[in-house]
Amino acid sequence: MSQKVFRELASVEEAKRLLREHFEPKPKTEEIKLEEALGRTLGEDVTATVDVPPFDRASMDGFAINAEDSFGAEEDRPVTLKLVGKIMAGEASAVVVNLGEAVEISTGAPIPKGANAVVMVEYTALREGLKLYRAVVPGENIMASGADIMAGELVLRTGDILTPRELGVLAAIGRASVNVYKKPRVAILSTGNEVIEPGEKLEFGKIYDINRRTLADSVRENGGDPIFLGVIGDRMEAIKIGIAEALAEADMVLTSGGTSAGIGDLLYRVIDELGPPGMLVHGIAVRPGKPAIIGVIQEKPVFGLPGYPTSALMIFNVFARPVLREMAGLPGEPESRIVEARAAERIFSSGGRREYMPVNLVRSDISELMVYPVPGGSGAITTLAEADGFIEVSEGTMYLEEGSKINVELFGLRLKPAELMIIGSNCVGIDVILSLMRKKHPAVTSKVINTGSSGGLVAIRRGEADIAGTHLLDAETGIYNIPFLTKFEIADKAVLVRGYNRDQVLILPKGNPKGIAGIEDLARPDVTMINRNPGSGTRILMDMKLDALAKERGTTIEALAKEIKGYSFESKSHSAVAVAVLQGRADVGLAIRAVAETYNLDYVPVAKEHYDFLIRKERYRKPSVQAFLEVLRSNLFRMELPKQAIGLTPDEDMGKILYDH
Repeated sequence: MSQKVFRELASVEEAKRLLREHFEPKPKTEEIKLEEALGRTLGEDVTATVDVPPFDRASMDGFAINAEDSFGAEEDRPVTLKLVGKIMAGEASAVVVNLGEAVEISTGAPIPKGANAVVMVEYTALREGLKLYRAVVPGENIMASGADIMAGELVLRTGDILTPRELGVLAAIGRASVNVYKKPRVAILSTGNEVIEPGEKLEFGKIYDINRRTLADSVRENGGDPIFLGVIGDRMEAIKIGIAEALAEADMVLTSGGTSAGIGDLLYRVIDELGPPGMLVHGIAVRPGKPAIIGVIQEKPVFGLPGYPTSALMIFNVFARPVLREMAGLPGEPESRIVEARAAERIFSSGGRREYMPVNLVRSDISELMVYPVPGGSGAITTLAEADGFIEVSEGTMYLEEGSKINVELFGLRLKPAELMIIGSNCVGIDVILSLMRKKHPAVTSKVINTGSSGGLVAIRRGEADIAGTHLLDAETGIYNIPFLTKFEIADKAVLVRGYNRDQVLILPKGNPKGIAGIEDLARPDVTMINRNPGSGTRILMDMKLDALAKERGTTIEALAKEIKGYSFESKSHSAVAVAVLQGRADVGLAIRAVAETYNLDYVPVAKEHYDFLIRKERYRKPSVQAFLEVLRSNLFRMELPKQAIGLTPDEDMGKILYDH
């Protein structure tokens, strides 16, 4: 056997290149029970198949009534209603609430037919019937079906770490098991005649095996499952047997010691002999860690780490750690549990009590961490799933002033703000871009917050977002997006890049049983619609169409909206609109054609719109933004977009700058 001794040191880049040429980390997945999933990395996108909650339920103890009955109720002029029943949580009741009647109800109980509000027990008295001392509005103290999570909604993404919050989301949608990335098995061998295991008597000339502990814990910290195979002396045959055993049991092999070119160091010979390709690198131009060995045997990476603990950990972190984390599906870096940030806007508290408020953290345009409260409530598990951490608001504090400093306690032990922050309109086309981007730029982390187009423009103005997806149509000019740059005071702060085209359609049940032909049918008494959230481009388009219809009929959009059943029922995504129609909870809803095709539903075309991307000007050259634009402008995306999202079509100017003041 020829002897390969390091005479020419490889650069760090060359060593990484050689490793990647001969080994491609590929995460593997497995299905495990939810109770075993804490701390694991999600190996699938999770879409809700049920609504949470699955029925309209009371969010307070009190009385279910028709809100109209309470109008005018005051402390000195109570309204009296007839009490006709009682519903406890978990009960299915056939009781019906008619005008002038009320049903006692507990928190979490289903809202009875005929009721549309719950008056809290604190504002009532049982005396010659039920006395109401306060008026309520429709929907008050009711958590509507799907208000937390709507069926069809993407609730968790591949690569999410499963903390108690994410596992709560999975339990909320009825999942008993989950697909996670397998923990790569990593065999750890220590070599050297001088090395003994901790606990043994330390004789002269011997040293305890420090690397076993530090490497095993480093493997665990980075998503692996360490297997310690003991200490092997400096004997060729023993090392060969140990490496062979390690290869049989593990996905990666780490050895420490025996890597230099001295007479007693045999590891590089064994690795080379067990190939091909065997040894790829023996010696790297780095300090500490120069004698390191990198090889591939049986399509498994083998890292020969130096014996000195500092050197071993250095080489592990530079070369083995990134590979291990890719195999485990685990990007990210640890950070402090407590971080200082500023309130991006006035943050209101409920007042009276100490409050622990879930918040999101985003980077501002001056690189400060900014705090934004996460919308939702105590009944919404997604409030926690979407949050980075929480802040404590003391008793009696009604609000925190904009710009005030706040300590944020992270939910996890690490915070790595995403390299790419996308805030704005919900669109499956973004998912296609990020999926392709992840393959080409796996180190680029991204976060998507769906606020609607208007919310995206505000986020660009404040410096929260790198990119905002937007499809706002100006009614006066008929131009998409550009007129809104002035309206939102960002004409000098942003660059508008051409995106793709989307078909907006009225989504209908298969066969269109009610014969809905267009927007004009939404006001029919036999039709129930589901709407989108205010601020979204789809909602703006819907309101523009209804405004035009109202003018044709000689009325106002406000009056017309009152005639439309379901106009006030809002969903947070296009998919949720489609699922509502699929499940028969609505007859029609406006959404993109892509989701109609996904759920095999009928549709009526409404508009073809421009979906563009607004980029904060000073971040245009940011590497993560350029990675996004690289995919947007690629031929691969042009081919994949219409295949993965039918109804979304590339534009001939896709990726072109439309506006740059």
